[in-house]
Amino acid sequence: MAENTHYTGFAALVGRPNVGKSTLMNGMIGEKIAIMSDRPQTTRNKIMGIFSTEKAQILFLDTPGIHKPLHKLGEYMNQAAIGTLNQVDVVLFVVDASEKKGAGEKFILEHLKKTKTPVLLVINKIDKIEDKNRLLGIMKSYTEEMEFAAVIPVSALEQEGFDELEEEIVRYLPEGPSMFPEDELTDQPMRAIAAEMIREKVLRNTHDEVPHAIAVEINEFKDRPNGSAFIRATIFVERESQKGIVIGAKGSLLKKIGQEARKDIEALTGAGVFLDLWVKVRADWRNKAKALKDFGYKEL
Repeated sequence: MAENTHYTGFAALVGRPNVGKSTLMNGMIGEKIAIMSDRPQTTRNKIMGIFSTEKAQILFLDTPGIHKPLHKLGEYMNQAAIGTLNQVDVVLFVVDASEKKGAGEKFILEHLKKTKTPVLLVINKIDKIEDKNRLLGIMKSYTEEMEFAAVIPVSALEQEGFDELEEEIVRYLPEGPSMFPEDELTDQPMRAIAAEMIREKVLRNTHDEVPHAIAVEINEFKDRPNGSAFIRATIFVERESQKGIVIGAKGSLLKKIGQEARKDIEALTGAGVFLDLWVKVRADWRNKAKALKDFGYKEL
């Protein structure tokens, strides 16, 4: 990399669900843009986070976890992730150091072998490994499968290994000026981020089948004269029983979800927020093309 040269390009984060892709992107850009949860398949759409320095601007694409789809939404999520591989300058294949390589990783590797895009193997969650010598075995198990442009162990949670990761990403970016202002953190409209933050709080406060049946739609988002914002949103579920769970006894859980989501939205916007939440049933929406389109997922 030449001195006094600026680099700008796209880096896609791919991997199976729950390996820490969103945590990694949020940690790199220094703000919470992508929602995080210990639930698999938390990320459903490609979300761009913008990381800017004097030397480079990295446009991170946090993609849905690649998995065996069980419905049309799952098919869309896989297409969104796999379709990104040849549209970026570098791919970050994120794996979990605390878990053995399984069928999910092998499935992704087969797709990575077909791409001409440079692939970095990012071994995440090294903070969970007491014996660091185990890393050599993990590296070997992947590098025997395919040749990577680089292998970088990181802890997204503790932001360890970020400097080396940044250096390796920039190595594969083309020369060029920034595409976005330095203080911009995402290309996502605030409406979309607000919807995702509400969905995250539902994920964290519900159990069993409910989290995967959730969709959030922002019905109204307007600024008030006092500088605050009014947001009216609908949380959609697939069955009447799920509606009762999300609302909770006397509306207690819905109130908690609203309080937690409002706190995150206010932290990101720096302004007060009045959040008005409703819950509605839209039966089997994950298998209906029109519903997927209405909720912001491209038609399959």
